[in-house]
Amino acid sequence: MRCTRCGSSEVTAKRENFQYTASGLPNVVLENVEVRYCASCGDRAAAIPRIEELHRQIGLLLCTQGARLAPEEIRFLRKLMGWTGAEFARRFGVAAETVSRWETGAQEMSSMAETLLRVWVVLGKGAKDVAMEVLEKIGEKEPAKARAIRAALKKSWKLAAA
Repeated sequence: MRCTRCGSSEVTAKRENFQYTASGLPNVVLENVEVRYCASCGDRAAAIPRIEELHRQIGLLLCTQGARLAPEEIRFLRKLMGWTGAEFARRFGVAAETVSRWETGAQEMSSMAETLLRVWVVLGKGAKDVAMEVLEKIGEKEPAKARAIRAALKKSWKLAAA
């Protein structure tokens, strides 16, 4: 086994807990994973099989927790869905600057937007893509109807938030 950083063959491995900071989340610890150490450069890395499935499971855990999403959790979920900041903003009907403020903690995400994000993550890409396509087609073909749907949703969101 060779070090991915320096190419040295002086790499050892052992199973242990590993703080997974590369996720972008400060509190993710992987239990009993293979951690590889390079004696030459000091690099330390975990061998993570099926990393996409790991990220999906982290996302589902975040979506089912009772607490509000933290800024780094919002960013993690956006990336899990494969959305750029601009695409996230478009899907939520907000400015790109708003998404940036949500992800830095400068502005709290509304509870309705947070609920929608959680639902999209739980349903997965297939269901949310179909829903978005339907809503976009309504907007293209019948702008007045789309405005009415948005108005009704905003009204119900205000009632739900009260």
